[in-house]
Amino acid sequence: MFTSFFYELRRQGVQVSLTEWMTLMEALTTGLADSSLTGFYYLARAVLVKSETQFDNYDLAFQNYFKGIETPAKLLDQVEEWLKNPLPPRMFSEAERQALLDKMGLPNWEALRDALEERLRTQDGPHHGGSKWVGTGGTSPFGHSGVHPGGVRIGGDSHGRSAVKVAAERNYREYRTDTTLGVRQFEVALRRLRQFSTRIDAPRDELDLEGTVDATCQNAGQLKLVWTRPRKNAVKVLVLMDVGGSMYPHANICSQLFTAVHRASHFKSLKFYYFHNCIYDHLYTDASLNNSRSEKTESVLRTLDSDYKVVLVGDAAMAPSELMMAGGHIFWDTDNEIPGISWLQQLDRRFSHSVWLNPIPQVQWERIWGSQTIEMVRKIFPMYELTLEGLEQAIKSLMVRK
Repeated sequence: MFTSFFYELRRQGVQVSLTEWMTLMEALTTGLADSSLTGFYYLARAVLVKSETQFDNYDLAFQNYFKGIETPAKLLDQVEEWLKNPLPPRMFSEAERQALLDKMGLPNWEALRDALEERLRTQDGPHHGGSKWVGTGGTSPFGHSGVHPGGVRIGGDSHGRSAVKVAAERNYREYRTDTTLGVRQFEVALRRLRQFSTRIDAPRDELDLEGTVDATCQNAGQLKLVWTRPRKNAVKVLVLMDVGGSMYPHANICSQLFTAVHRASHFKSLKFYYFHNCIYDHLYTDASLNNSRSEKTESVLRTLDSDYKVVLVGDAAMAPSELMMAGGHIFWDTDNEIPGISWLQQLDRRFSHSVWLNPIPQVQWERIWGSQTIEMVRKIFPMYELTLEGLEQAIKSLMVRK
């Protein structure tokens, strides 16, 4: 069943295994597709697609394979005039619906398509309230605002939710690895920063199933419960985000990251600070960059454990003096005795796992204004583009043992 669809998915780059394919076949035999092409679309995507980065590839494969089954797109143009000024939706009792279903029998795709094509060839005008022609109201299998237990709804809104196929343009949504992120994608990626450990200061109040089975076996089959400490995410995260100036065009994506970070509740510890262009003597606790709401960078480096995972977010584009000079801070009333690059190097030495996420597309890093400082920062931190693929690479880098 659908064997060619399996190979089409593989041709389009969807990584489908035989195990997943057999799971889909099992799901179909239990009726989870709800006997509709739309239902099959969502069911197959849920079972076969492992990552949102492959949604677009899946849509292309689906469109290529099922393009002969979908009602031609020109259908809506041809009958648009016929379906203007429709009759009000007609309400049918359950007895009437059941009588129609008994009369029509189960819907057949080929028969429905052939019947629709025949009507389009012979019908020459609008028709409302009938049982055969494309129109509105009535019990015709083609049109809208009526009722039919196994018809094709063309335009209009669903009322009875009985259409087998909604004849309308399918809008495929692109999910590429080079698309920028949203809050949900950020949250999913951050959840990958998990490193569970039972070595925490907590009571042993969680049943150790494997330990209980082993202890019971060694106790001649008499039940012996073994308790353990709960497994908690032991990862600690430090996020440092550039704000203002050249970061204004990227404010939306950074706001989404900010939201996702502050929604995260699964880290052992989470710290969040702001900076402008480069890190200097102070890190700020809010985006106003007010010194009254700041902490000394030296104090942060000294008090935080070295096992924090550090994520820096910024375009790294600035005047070379801002990065290399003492007193190079762009704010007139703020001085820095230590050059920004020295602070970055100290940060790298203090924390063994750190990455830099850049909202500027990677293809522009070598030619955009600030390319010189971008290159300098890249020599200190692994730099990744702020896209889904870039974020996944950064997460993998943070989780590598060193």
